[in-house]
Amino acid sequence: MGDGGLRDGEEEAPHWLGHRERLRGRFLEAGGDALQDYELLELLLFSAIPRRDVKPVAKALLKEFGSLWAVVNASPAELVRRGGLGETAATTVSVVAAVSRRMHWRQLKDQPVLSSWARLVEYVERAMAHEPVEQFRLLFLDRKNKLLADEVQHRGTVDHTAAYPREVVRRALELGASAVILVHNHPSGDPEPSRADIDLTKEIVAACQTLGITVHDHLIVGKGRQVSFKAKGLM
Repeated sequence: MGDGGLRDGEEEAPHWLGHRERLRGRFLEAGGDALQDYELLELLLFSAIPRRDVKPVAKALLKEFGSLWAVVNASPAELVRRGGLGETAATTVSVVAAVSRRMHWRQLKDQPVLSSWARLVEYVERAMAHEPVEQFRLLFLDRKNKLLADEVQHRGTVDHTAAYPREVVRRALELGASAVILVHNHPSGDPEPSRADIDLTKEIVAACQTLGITVHDHLIVGKGRQVSFKAKGLM
């Protein structure tokens, strides 16, 4: 017999195996609200990283990205580059945000967007707040203001994206859309509109008006805050 009661040739089980079972048990018994953020991340990483203590990994991810929300909304490439995850683990984490966005999209499609504005804002925040580069997104609506499509028209550099009024109009006509909501993000985190943002919005509104297409709003998404052009009297 070896030390600690182990037979010769046997190895002591890693300490984190018991921790995993205890954490799963707590989740099954009390639900996610009973766990801390890093513990929820641990649960996500268990299957993707089966032979390693993932508690330090989960805590390092939270420190690097700042919050659980930011971690799961980071792209797989960012999770690999900044978080040190392998591709399998990065995909496992990122799919949580993808499922959440899909669920919000399904809920939005079933009701008029203008009467579900808070849910719409939550949806675009989930989709864009943590994008590392600027993107210009178009939400096309039918005559009853229900969503027809959600499309990213352009992705830009870290601080600029090009959006052309004629492309907005062309795509709206192709879809038979009666209205559109413009959305873009500021990777800096500050959603205050620039002079270029304001000028571009005026050009798109003017182009759409000539063909009877309504631009309901232009939302700029930052980190934890959004700006509505309509609310600010900018359109």
